[in-house]
Amino acid sequence: MKNIILTHARIAADQMIESGYVWIKGNQIHKLGEMKDCPPLESADEIINCEKAEWVIPGMIDVHIHGAGGSDVMDATSEALETMAKLLPEEGTTSFLATTITSPKPNIEAALENTAKYMAKKNQQGQAEIIGIHLEGPFINKEKKGAQPEEHIIKPNVSLFEKWQKLSNDAIKLVTLAPELDGEHALIRHLADTGVVASMGHTSANYEEVKQAVRSGLSHVTHLYNGMSGVHHREPGAAGSALLMDELMVEVIPDGIHSHPDMVKLAYRTKGANHLVLITDSMRAKCLKNGTYDLGGQEVQVENGRAVLESGSLAGSVLKLSEGRRNMQQWTKASIEELVTMTSVNPAKELGIFNSKGSLAEGKDADIVLVDEEGDILVTICRGEVAFQKPGHSFIDVNAK
Repeated sequence: MKNIILTHARIAADQMIESGYVWIKGNQIHKLGEMKDCPPLESADEIINCEKAEWVIPGMIDVHIHGAGGSDVMDATSEALETMAKLLPEEGTTSFLATTITSPKPNIEAALENTAKYMAKKNQQGQAEIIGIHLEGPFINKEKKGAQPEEHIIKPNVSLFEKWQKLSNDAIKLVTLAPELDGEHALIRHLADTGVVASMGHTSANYEEVKQAVRSGLSHVTHLYNGMSGVHHREPGAAGSALLMDELMVEVIPDGIHSHPDMVKLAYRTKGANHLVLITDSMRAKCLKNGTYDLGGQEVQVENGRAVLESGSLAGSVLKLSEGRRNMQQWTKASIEELVTMTSVNPAKELGIFNSKGSLAEGKDADIVLVDEEGDILVTICRGEVAFQKPGHSFIDVNAK
């Protein structure tokens, strides 16, 4: 069992520590505290000096991501998921929900089965962990399809979802749907009853329809403002409902493309950090050059940070979560505690994994990130193993014994 000790760390934990240590044993945080109480460094296999880091924070969790590095969840291959899992630590992401897109049923089923197999056998230390699946579509509204292929959109269906959940080995943790199409909210109720997060997205729902859906168990909002009925002074729409209803946890894509920075600030001021989750909604072009790429069988043109279909619809993003975190801080002046809440605490709590992830505490998974004062990622540790170190920098003393 490897011993790693982080020293001289400014730790964003439940109680902020200005100069402290984190002792990792195996894949978990064994102890953390003030530097004066640090265990003997001779006992460590590796020492990570955190003096150059502005903060040591919990690993970030992306609950809405389709792809990166040329790979996509819908490729339905182990190699595609591994590419994503190895790349994401570069942006401080240590776990994520593999996100599907509206597609022919056999394609969705192949992606679900592939992800389930990967989670069972190939989730490894030293790379981002797949903690479940986000089923985005096909239970959505054609009027707000965005980049979701219209020909494969279907109405919410409990029996089909049950089949898919079985295929996924119960890995589906979050489902995006249009609540106004869910007759008597049968699927929303089923999701809530079985511990799956029901999210509204790609929806034309009005305020009253959203309110009724919330009563049935709706608790989450997929990429606020995008793919939903907007705010009007005589009808709040889905977007207004998302801002007003405290029962709803709300995703935002803080890239300055999907939403104007001041609209992100509006969400922050209205909802507060405790009801926001930062996501990327990134597609396979993330980390690659401008060019033409595929999303759900559709051609996407990527140029200067924008990914669009031929129709002009935005088709996901190429955002890195570290960039989104930095943008959020610059636009809203959010505190370090609030940034940790929006990138780690909220998704972990919502997915029911806060006992093991989402904060830095003894007994939790050693998912840890070092960031500098600009918000750049210096080091990422995934379940006790260094997964990324910023090129040209050296923080690790190996074999200190």
